[in-house]
Amino acid sequence: MSRKNYVFTSESVSEGHPDKVCDRISDAILDAFLSEEAHARVACETFATSGMVVIGGEVGLSDQERLRDYMGRISQIARDCIKDIGYEQEKFHWNTCHVLNFLHEQSAHIAQGVDRDGAGDQGIMFGHAVDETPELMPAPIQYSHKILRRLAEARKSGAEPTLRPDAKSQLTVRYEDGEPVEVTSIVLSTQHSDEAQTSDDIRAIVEPYIREVLPSGWISEKTEWWINPTGTFVIGGPDGDAGLTGRKIIVDTYGGAAPHGGGAFSGKDPTKVDRSAAYAARYLAKNVVAAGLARRCTLQLSYAIGVAKPLSIYVDTHGTSEVEEEAIERAIGRVMDLTPRGIRTHLGLNRPIYERTAAYGHFGRAPEDDGGFSWEKTDLAAELKNAV
Repeated sequence: MSRKNYVFTSESVSEGHPDKVCDRISDAILDAFLSEEAHARVACETFATSGMVVIGGEVGLSDQERLRDYMGRISQIARDCIKDIGYEQEKFHWNTCHVLNFLHEQSAHIAQGVDRDGAGDQGIMFGHAVDETPELMPAPIQYSHKILRRLAEARKSGAEPTLRPDAKSQLTVRYEDGEPVEVTSIVLSTQHSDEAQTSDDIRAIVEPYIREVLPSGWISEKTEWWINPTGTFVIGGPDGDAGLTGRKIIVDTYGGAAPHGGGAFSGKDPTKVDRSAAYAARYLAKNVVAAGLARRCTLQLSYAIGVAKPLSIYVDTHGTSEVEEEAIERAIGRVMDLTPRGIRTHLGLNRPIYERTAAYGHFGRAPEDDGGFSWEKTDLAAELKNAV
C-alpha cells in the first residue's frame, strides 16, 4: 500500500547551470547533424570549465567527406549556445572561451548492430506518470522546473537585469491522502549581478515569480523560504564549477519520484535506447494514466545491444488500478512497436528536436507542432484502453 501522508522533495537546475550548458551544447550538435541527415549517428559529450569547452565522442554521416567538412561548424554551435544562455562573464564568455573539438567517426562495431535495427546498447529504461498535475508529472519536479523557466524568461526579457544564468531550485511538497496540498519549503539559489548584495535583495526579486508559478494556496505562513542561503552568488556557470554532459539525469526525468535506468539523454541520437526507449516508456506510462487505467504508473523496458525486441516490459501501478498489471503489459506490447526502429517511427524521433529538451526537463512539456516532445502526447490512450 502506497503512503498517503508524507513530504517529498525534488530539485531542478537552470539552463545556465554548468552541467546544463554542456547538455545544451551536446544536443545542439546532435540537432545540427540530424538537420543534415535524418539517420546521422551522434554520441556527443561536452565538458566546460573556466574559459574552456571540450567536445568529444562519436558521430557518423553516410558521406564521410561531408562529415569532415561539417566538423568546422562545431565551435560556432557551442558559442551560439553559450550566447543564448547569456554568458558574457570575464572568465566564461561566448566569444572568447576556447572550444576544443575531439569528435570522431562512430565505431564500426557499434554501428553493425544498430544497422541491423538492433538496440545501440543494453540497458533498462523507466517511464512514469501520475495524475497529480495537469502534465501527469510529479508535482515537486514539475514546479521546480517552472520556477526556473519563469525566472529565465524574466532575465532574458530584460525585466530582471539583476539575474544571471546559473540557478537551482528545490521544492518540498506535503502530500495529504496522496494529493499534493502545500509547499513546506522553497530553496532557490540564483546567480546575480554585483548590485544585489543580500539574500533579502534576491528574494524581493524572485518571490513574485515563484508565487505566480505555484498553485494557489500552496504557499502559507508556515512555508520556509531559503533564497540564496549562502549569501552572494556572483561567480557562476562553468567559471564557478565545471560542467559535464549527462550529470543531471534525475533533474531530466522525475526528480527522484520514480526509478531511473542510469543512462543520460543529451547528445545521443535516437538509435540509442538510453534516450528513445526512455521517451517511449514515458509516453506509454502517460497514456496508461490518461486512459484512466491507473492514477500512477511506472513502466520499465529492457534491451540488449544488437537485439531489436525488448527483453521485458514491466508495469507497476502502485495500487492505483483495478486492472491487472499483466493485462496492461500485454496491451502495451500490442499497441506499440517497441523495437528501436518502431519507437523512432512512432514518435518521429529522427528530427532535430533535442536542443530544446536540454533544460527544464525532458518530460511534462507540451507537444510541439514540429514533433518536439512527441512522447508527451496522449493519442494512444483510447487504443490502449480498448486493448486492455
